[in-house]
Amino acid sequence: MTAKASKITVLIAAVALVTALSSPAALSPAAAVAAPGRASLTDIENDVMCVACHESLAVAQSPEAYSERQYIRALIGQGLTKKQIESQLVSQYGPSVLGKPPASGFNLVVYVVPPLLVVVGIAVIVFTIPRWRRRARQAASSQPAPAPPLDPAEAQRLDEDLARQV
Repeated sequence: MTAKASKITVLIAAVALVTALSSPAALSPAAAVAAPGRASLTDIENDVMCVACHESLAVAQSPEAYSERQYIRALIGQGLTKKQIESQLVSQYGPSVLGKPPASGFNLVVYVVPPLLVVVGIAVIVFTIPRWRRRARQAASSQPAPAPPLDPAEAQRLDEDLARQV
């Protein structure tokens, strides 16, 4: 396999890894374990913010947080899915209730840029390190040109200067 083909293979593997790690199932293990369509308070609490204290509902302890949890329990009792519950919360409290911005419009940048930066960083590493190593090998293999011999008069003067220094 040529060096170029191995670089391309490494780059494709890196892109596949970044894509796999940025999938929703990899980011939220609780969501992958929960039954599809079935919402749980714990799962929703991790993705929703308390509108009063602006922290995750999972850790918020304000009266508003207790009210939000009660509202979520009522929606779960109605048999709504997580997506439907989040939609109800947005209509009730506004978009600031969501912990993650919706993946649309300008907010899509939050989801696209980090994996893209990882891929670009890996590509830079894959292509620059071999060049640096090649340059280092070439520099090590090339012998420096020998210094021209000193003129006997200059050698005599240098010896005298060194003798005076000591």
